[in-house]
Amino acid sequence: MADRETENTRETGAGAYVWDLPTRLFHWSFLAAVATSLFTAEFGPMDIHLISGHVVLALLVFRIAWGFAGGRHARFASFIKGPAKVMGYARKTMSDGVSAHLGHNPMGGWSVVAMLAALVTQVASGLYANDDILTEGPLAGTVSKSTSDLLTEVHEISGNVVYALIALHLAAVFYYTFKGQGIIGTMITGRSLDIDAAGAEGGAEGSLSRAIMIAAVAAGIAYAVMNY
Repeated sequence: MADRETENTRETGAGAYVWDLPTRLFHWSFLAAVATSLFTAEFGPMDIHLISGHVVLALLVFRIAWGFAGGRHARFASFIKGPAKVMGYARKTMSDGVSAHLGHNPMGGWSVVAMLAALVTQVASGLYANDDILTEGPLAGTVSKSTSDLLTEVHEISGNVVYALIALHLAAVFYYTFKGQGIIGTMITGRSLDIDAAGAEGGAEGSLSRAIMIAAVAAGIAYAVMNY
């Protein structure tokens, strides 16, 4: 029955509105900035690595704020669930298979938190890191050399954690896509064709003016840090 409803929803073009425009813009901008940071960390140039790192900083500040001020499904309160709900969702998925879920499911919600935490650690430590040659973070001069060296190690370790989380995220995306969930399309259009609009609650639309104000503040913070 659920598969038939999903098929009908796709045929009619109806769908539940899930991701507001600021969330979608953040997601794809974040993907580009993190990919650039990881690539330039391995192959250079380091000038681009520093710039992309500050872009990631601005995007992190925005996403954390948007987690409290964004649309319904962008808010942390909508997808950070307790252990009981996470385990219940995992058991249901194993027994009944994948089912459509508005926004992040309970397991996916915690993967988002883990990714944000790892990248906050990565960016914060990078501000104080150095490579003992030519490049150092903009705040490296505010701490001792030993502290900077320690934070450089943290930066490298958290980078490996980010790689692992990206691999996990991609595996989940491929898995849900293989199971027929249009999660990539939903992050592009904002609408889930797996769930009928009639079954969705309102409030998914985030305020564009609020997003612009938050983005401006986030960009200002990153710019101030970069030029400290």
